[in-house]
Amino acid sequence: MTQAVSEEERLLEFLYAAPVGLVEFEMAGEIAMINPHAMKHLLPLAGGHGASNLFAMLDSYAPEMRNMLERFDAPRGTVCEGQRIIVDLDRQNDRDDSKVLACTIVKLDPARAIACISDVTTQVAQERRLKQAETWFASLLNDVKGYAVLSVTSSGAVDSVNASWERQTGSVPSAVIGQTLAEIFPPVPAEGGLAMGEQLRIAKRDGWHLEEGWHYRSDGSRYWSQRLLAARMRDDSELIGYTLVLRDVRRQSRDVDDLRRLLTRDHLTGAANRARFQQVLEREQHGWHENGTPLSLIMIDVDHFKRVNDVYGHPIGDVVLRCFAETIAGALRPADLLARLGGEEFAVILPATDLAGAVEMAETLRGLIAKMRVDTPFGKLGITASFGCSTVEHTHELLPAADAALYIAKRKGRDQVHAAGQTNMAA
Repeated sequence: MTQAVSEEERLLEFLYAAPVGLVEFEMAGEIAMINPHAMKHLLPLAGGHGASNLFAMLDSYAPEMRNMLERFDAPRGTVCEGQRIIVDLDRQNDRDDSKVLACTIVKLDPARAIACISDVTTQVAQERRLKQAETWFASLLNDVKGYAVLSVTSSGAVDSVNASWERQTGSVPSAVIGQTLAEIFPPVPAEGGLAMGEQLRIAKRDGWHLEEGWHYRSDGSRYWSQRLLAARMRDDSELIGYTLVLRDVRRQSRDVDDLRRLLTRDHLTGAANRARFQQVLEREQHGWHENGTPLSLIMIDVDHFKRVNDVYGHPIGDVVLRCFAETIAGALRPADLLARLGGEEFAVILPATDLAGAVEMAETLRGLIAKMRVDTPFGKLGITASFGCSTVEHTHELLPAADAALYIAKRKGRDQVHAAGQTNMAA
């Protein structure tokens, strides 16, 4: 006789067979149910936190998820949809890139929520490659002055160049042969492109990599260039070197700037987007490991921003966020980076800044925001913001430390600054 299967057993069977990760959890993150697919994605992130709390597992990768759920006041509904979480589990593996997860959280009732987690690494990589290909092919429609070709060894040193190199750059071949690409194309902090080591790694993994930026001729003048870096492989897939094609591209700089802005900027506020933030933070942390230059981070959250949207409407809320970002950006140094991480949450990366400097900067920003007034049809509107500071001098986990400090600032009443590791430092 066929044994009847209860509805509960059917549900469990469905959850465990589902091709996406599903996690049912309480509002504080305590997990009530997790299926194998979710466990496969989340367990490597848990570190020493164990696998009993979703937010603890995501602390180092997406601390904002806890914020988003806490700020969601409705009794039920979609808290976030397809929120991307960049995971970097093995940077030493040349054949591995940052893993990207997409997370959707739905609040089921005031006490429970469910998270749907899927791996979108391939999709994100395809999107990035498509953008690069669009850039390359779009430039074919514009005037190109010439191509310079460099042959590069597997270790990144130039072993030959073509005649166009000297015509394009004014530099004789003997001046670059034997140099590394990192020496010939040093990073330009203001442009924020990938370091050459990272470009080589991507080209080795994917076969090619495209980068754009200014290149300087031997007489000091500069021109906008595209660099296509292609890996040369033997039949057995062994890397034997690279070919770099450098193009002097005649095109309207505004077109290039527009494209770069679309890829790196938040469309509403003009601040850097989350992907750009992660890229710069990783680069600056690498610089700290290399030379010990101080590095600090400020996490910022606009106080009671949901109330602004609820009372005045989302269009006014958008204006407030734009004014907020403009005010913050106007007070930063050229090397600092303001990013919008989502909603009303922002972050500032402060290179060459210790914790005391970060707190001083945060206090300056807090004062500016408190004085800011936004013209609206309802009159002038003022807001405040809370700030959390951290530095690599105290912890290598900058983002979680700054996020935790931000929460302390909010718990202590908002409109104030709190620094990680200094419980008495507040506005």
